[in-house]
Amino acid sequence: MKITKKYLQEALNTLNFTNFTDIQKSVIPEALKKRDIIASSPTGTGKTHSYLIPLFEHLDENVNEIQAVILSPTRELANQIYEMAQVIAKHAEKTIDIRLYVGGKDRDRELHRLEKSQPHIVIGTPGKIHDLAITSNALKVYRSKKLIIDEADMALEIGFLDDIDAIARTMDSHLHMMVFSATISEQLKPFLRKYLKQPLEINQEDRPLKTLNVTHTLYRTADDQAKLKKLTSIVQSIQPYLAIIFVNKKEDVERIVQHIYPTNKHVVGLHGDIQPRKRKQILRDVKNLNYHYIVATDIASRGIDIEGVSHIINYDLPKDMIFFIHRIGRTARMGASGESITFFNDKDAHAFEFFDKHNITLNLKDQRPKNSVKSVKNHPKSVKVNKMSKNKKKR
Repeated sequence: MKITKKYLQEALNTLNFTNFTDIQKSVIPEALKKRDIIASSPTGTGKTHSYLIPLFEHLDENVNEIQAVILSPTRELANQIYEMAQVIAKHAEKTIDIRLYVGGKDRDRELHRLEKSQPHIVIGTPGKIHDLAITSNALKVYRSKKLIIDEADMALEIGFLDDIDAIARTMDSHLHMMVFSATISEQLKPFLRKYLKQPLEINQEDRPLKTLNVTHTLYRTADDQAKLKKLTSIVQSIQPYLAIIFVNKKEDVERIVQHIYPTNKHVVGLHGDIQPRKRKQILRDVKNLNYHYIVATDIASRGIDIEGVSHIINYDLPKDMIFFIHRIGRTARMGASGESITFFNDKDAHAFEFFDKHNITLNLKDQRPKNSVKSVKNHPKSVKVNKMSKNKKKR
């Protein structure tokens, strides 16, 4: 991949870009050719720089108009992208005007500034960009030749796809478009077919499971009370740098937090009903290591790149097992090791097909009362088991 701009090369050296990730190797050369791209890859694989690097390479710093729009479904992720873009931009000799547009800002001040000048790069949430560009006609996104949608599946789930569609409709027919998503759902495909022209499709959804240094322990439990009891035991026995406990329902987040709190007070919950200001404070406290446990749903945790996660605890198995990949991808980064702990019951037999498909070696334990234990033959023979519990050995 050929990077010609000196300041961009300097920025990459500062960021210690000696080796590119798989997604960056696949995306950057094609993005430099201005090819439309659909890329699916879990959080933490380097997606952001895979589109920022070609964006800056294409940028004309002498033209004072919007040249790129980056849409992100959450203000936290938008802010992370903004900060990463600023790190690159500060190496340029000429000032690159990058503006962040998310909720909670002074709208009148934003509009007044836009009357005076337009930025080079726009980063923000779809709802906010729609307000400034479509409703107010103050943000001239229609001049942009590049549109990047990050975490597209999350934007779909939150309900931002109509806003994104309205924004995209105003743009040039020769728009260079790149869409990044943890997974490409069927509901997302009509939108992609509408706007992307012969896109290159890059699918790296399952690569982390093949490469990450993670041990997988499964606890087979009879009911929720057994899960809560085992969770208490685990919290008392491990000493995580940072552990994320995943549940499927936001209603369970506070319940699990309250259950853990008497055992370990360094626990906090993340769910969709938390106010943005409080959410921002929680994330700041997490980065300052004020918490050892985060209880969260998949959606609440998506797009938040938390470093130093040593343990993933799947209190619930995800309904769509592709999210198991996204969860595990949050640990064992940059060559570190990690530990995955998962609870399951007889209704989760489908998960074993997934584990077998991805060649995951399991440490399987049975936590149910002896008189309720069923035959292990209920599980596929192809599952690889490192170590069985004493109860299973007796059987």
